Amino acid sequence: MKISQVFLYDEPSVPEIDIKHISDFIKELFGIDVKIQKNILSFGDDTIAERIASCRVFNPRRPFQRHYPTQEEIQFEVRNESDSATTENIIMYDGFEFQNIISELIPKEEQTFENLHIAFTNKLMCTYDYNDYRYHGRALIGSNPSIISTTGIIEAPAKPREYYMELISNMTQGLNLESVKRKYSGRYLEYHDKRLDKIVEGYVLQAMFYYITGEAFCDSLECRLHNAHWQKDLLYSQLEVGRFCDKHQRILENL
Repeated sequence: MKISQVFLYDEPSVPEIDIKHISDFIKELFGIDVKIQKNILSFGDDTIAERIASCRVFNPRRPFQRHYPTQEEIQFEVRNESDSATTENIIMYDGFEFQNIISELIPKEEQTFENLHIAFTNKLMCTYDYNDYRYHGRALIGSNPSIISTTGIIEAPAKPREYYMELISNMTQGLNLESVKRKYSGRYLEYHDKRLDKIVEGYVLQAMFYYITGEAFCDSLECRLHNAHWQKDLLYSQLEVGRFCDKHQRILENL
């Protein structure tokens, strides 16, 4: 699939994402035009908050069930309170339902095969996996439009095993959990983490490669297209390595 233009939709609640930097990054690497847009949800009418609230996931063990939101839930979306998300108060959204809503907001004249739309959101995207019959958090919902969830980047790849063991141990003993977080600080991404802008580059690459080649991910840790399931692997592939493997570098050169 050939891409002539990329549309980037900003997420102002995540100031760590430098949308202009991401635009320049794409232009330099792929040599294609990029158009920066405001937050995609601002394209909607007065019903958009209700539609977003309707794709919340309340039972992670069951496939998507349409939710009829309360006024409080709708107002939450109006205020976009997921900006203040923490590990303790995250709301899950069905990624494919959310993707359908985003698709309907894009003007018809811009919905061509040569235009790739990439929307950033602070909402946690999730998809249901029939292999283990539960929802999983996702950083990327591919295809067109592609959705990159900053909360998914932070929450979907797992933190160090020792972190969870100490967290559970401290909880059972009634000890201060903040000491555990401080101990492992830097070994995983946190909200408003300065490293997020560089990490997002990798997910933009995954979105673009998926649309162009049909394959988003690479098995090699030595590649920015690696689908990291652990925070340590995410930080390694995107920050320490920060490049393509030989296979995907060749693919890029032939695009």
